[in-house]
Amino acid sequence: MLRPIVKYGDRVLQAKAGPVDEITGDIQRIIDDMVATMYAAPGIGLAAPQIGVPLRICIVDLTVGRRAEDLRVMINPEFIERQGTQLEEEGCLSVPGFTATVLRPERAIVRALDRDGREHIVEGKDLLARALQHEIDHLDGTLFVDRLRGIKRHQIVRRIHKLRRTGQW
Repeated sequence: MLRPIVKYGDRVLQAKAGPVDEITGDIQRIIDDMVATMYAAPGIGLAAPQIGVPLRICIVDLTVGRRAEDLRVMINPEFIERQGTQLEEEGCLSVPGFTATVLRPERAIVRALDRDGREHIVEGKDLLARALQHEIDHLDGTLFVDRLRGIKRHQIVRRIHKLRRTGQW
């Protein structure tokens, strides 16, 4: 089922998501809904808080559904290692229409549970490392806009507030 994507300013995006204690049928449905919602958007990653669910679940698929085996489901993910830096333009499904250059790790290794409850390691470089950091940031209540400083952050936030006042956000 497609779910609405929560936008910047919603409280669920600003709070740290809680851990998943047990992988139940409800958790499986949330994951299925996340996958459908991410592909329909379309996007390469989605975190549960982005659909209003305050749980530590995120998904990433750099192929946007073209290769089913590339879908990574991560429950209770945690970084094992982050190395290097990269500065690239990125956007977010919860901040539609806005992009900015954000500092991210060049390489990242994450430990998580898959949707069957098995522990697995996801190792990413370049875009995958960026996506892993972006989605886990969501689980910690941080959006890419929160990582910006100065005039760029101010411009984006000001434009969002204006859109909200006019009912377009």
